[in-house]
Amino acid sequence: MKIEIEDILFWMDAIRDSEDRYRTLESFWKGQIKSKVWLTEALEQMRLYGEQNIAIYGGWYGVLASLLFNSKLGVNLITSIDIDPECKPIATTMNKRYEIDRRFHAVTADMETYTCADATIAINTSCEHITQEKYDSWLSLQPDEAIIVLQSNDYFEHEEHIRCATDLDDFKRMSNLDLMWAGEMELPKYKRFMLIGRKHV
Repeated sequence: MKIEIEDILFWMDAIRDSEDRYRTLESFWKGQIKSKVWLTEALEQMRLYGEQNIAIYGGWYGVLASLLFNSKLGVNLITSIDIDPECKPIATTMNKRYEIDRRFHAVTADMETYTCADATIAINTSCEHITQEKYDSWLSLQPDEAIIVLQSNDYFEHEEHIRCATDLDDFKRMSNLDLMWAGEMELPKYKRFMLIGRKHV
């Protein structure tokens, strides 16, 4: 994947302007980037036609949005949603080129109550951070025809992880999707799981 130099310059601005630079740099750790590139390439391979309206729940500092904008996937608009108010200004700077063109929008909100009604792709890479009840509530809000992309892991040792999956089959069971694609990635400390599908209707 090739990243436009203008985007890299805005990444540097976002890191420099962050109050907690180390925390922002965490979004560029190898495992984080590999997981997001994996997701981006999986969507590219699905050859989705037309420009997509993408909602990223748990969008954090906007790195995944930036990678999607740099992908072969047709993107009309990306909305990045995170409950942490510190994420919005960093994500906006990270994706400044697209925010200026009104193709990127960062929102501070709880994924359990906020939804993008026109989303054609809804992404949640934070499944290990939310309870099953909250996940079910989130899924119920997604448009019936939207493609759902989920990621989780088996990294139970992390203190912020409250709903890890023991393996890919366990993740499938708790996710309750009509599956189009499923896979796992081996990383140094854990396995990353990914599902792509649609919710049951």
